Amino acid sequence: NPESYLGHWKVTAGGGIYVCSKCGYELFSSRAKYQHSSPWPAFTETIHADSVAKYEERPGALKVSCGKCGNGLGHEFLNDGLKRGQSRF
Repeated sequence: NPESYLGHWKVTAGGGIYVCSKCGYELFSSRAKYQHSSPWPAFTETIHADSVAKYEERPGALKVSCGKCGNGLGHEFLNDGLKRGQSRF
């Protein structure tokens, strides 16, 4: 199978781009992916400025959805990235 699904997004055949499982919009690059203690894939940034839409769900956590179709993707955790002040998707 050329695509593998990870919940609400999928990895394209090239393995480098994570796209929305509903509409196929580009969300994250494998270059922005890193290992985190959570069981979910972690990314430092989106591919496009409009790849995701966000709203504050609680202090320190934003609810994230596809910027094109609104498919729920999870959360952005503020100040929980690889570097100080960096977010984790």
